[in-house]
Amino acid sequence: MVQQSLFLADGEAEHLQLDDADLRYFPHFLEQEKADTLLQQLLNETAWRQEEIRIAGIARQQPRLSAWIGDQDAHYSYSGLQLTPSPWTPTLLQLRKEIQDQCQCEFNSVLLNLYRDQQDAMGWHSDDEKELGSQPTIASLSLGVSRRFLFKHKTKKDQRYSLTLQHGSLLLMSGNTQRHWLHAIARETTPCAARINLTFRRII
Repeated sequence: MVQQSLFLADGEAEHLQLDDADLRYFPHFLEQEKADTLLQQLLNETAWRQEEIRIAGIARQQPRLSAWIGDQDAHYSYSGLQLTPSPWTPTLLQLRKEIQDQCQCEFNSVLLNLYRDQQDAMGWHSDDEKELGSQPTIASLSLGVSRRFLFKHKTKKDQRYSLTLQHGSLLLMSGNTQRHWLHAIARETTPCAARINLTFRRII
């Protein structure tokens, strides 16, 4: 069952009231003109790749394009992938500074995902790899067309939530969120334009 509004105002942020989670949503983190410019810059500047992952031992092409950017030692692995970071670009360095100032935490890497159309998606998962630590803080910036971001609790099966991530918005996930919740981006049933999602992380 999808729950309705669970937001409490918290200054510029909206605090999402879910059990076992710490979620803050900044719907207007970037002004529209700046978000528009950043979207085009990242579409043009990023060396996008379609990675092959292994799910239940079966090799599959990811249904989206991606890029891993970070400090030289920010190596990351998930679903059989071993990712070596590409260097920071000036665009991403400036964006990291702005997000760190907003969130009051430090990040040494960012995963970019490009959802080209309604067929691109992200399956259910948690960002709980050992490189991220036991209580990772992840800052997720959305650019482009709005898409539904789905949550479901790992043990409380009746607890589900859907949040529409809009152009220029920032979602901050911290505390025990990754330990207790799964999240996903579902395919859409109607045609839609491109979306870029950037998840800033700290590899430890």
